[in-house]
Amino acid sequence: MTTPISSNLSRRGLLASAAALALVASGPALALTDASARRLVDGIVGEINRVIASGASLPSMISSFESIFNKYADVPIIAQSVLGPDARRLSPAQMQAYIAAFRGYIARKYGKRFQEFIGGRIEVNSVREVKTWHEVTSTAYLKGQSPFELKFLVSDRSGKDLFFDMVIEGISMRLSEKTEIGAMLDRNRGNIDGLIADLRKAG
Repeated sequence: MTTPISSNLSRRGLLASAAALALVASGPALALTDASARRLVDGIVGEINRVIASGASLPSMISSFESIFNKYADVPIIAQSVLGPDARRLSPAQMQAYIAAFRGYIARKYGKRFQEFIGGRIEVNSVREVKTWHEVTSTAYLKGQSPFELKFLVSDRSGKDLFFDMVIEGISMRLSEKTEIGAMLDRNRGNIDGLIADLRKAG
């Protein structure tokens, strides 16, 4: 859950990874409350911790990470958000392929950092309503590192309780990925099919 930038990034990328996993709640479409937002994050954290403590191989952890991401995140919304205005020019087939490639990219990129998180934990601290979403504040404890703040932003805009972003020490995972995807698209001179091909190999 980290975003690469310095030594702190390494742990951010690390959590951004575990975080990336954290994003959708299954269940009936009820009005989002502090309690339901916290319940969602508790579920995410519990599943992440179980995978980390399982002693499974890295490929197995990455596979589990992708399953968690699919279960808790509104992947289409996140994928389209990081692509920005360019998302409007994708054909339905390209959009489907892009979302699938993005899902795999996130799973590989952040799943690889699971091993760095072994021996650590995330503790949920508080919840507050912010505009149209809820912010769940947690503290991440990694082995040999100082604790740091991790926020999950939860919304029910799509009809379910969704985790649509996580902010690690003030750095938004979604905005960080927006920069990464934008740079990837630029390298492909705006070619969406080229971006999709790169996403399938990246991470």
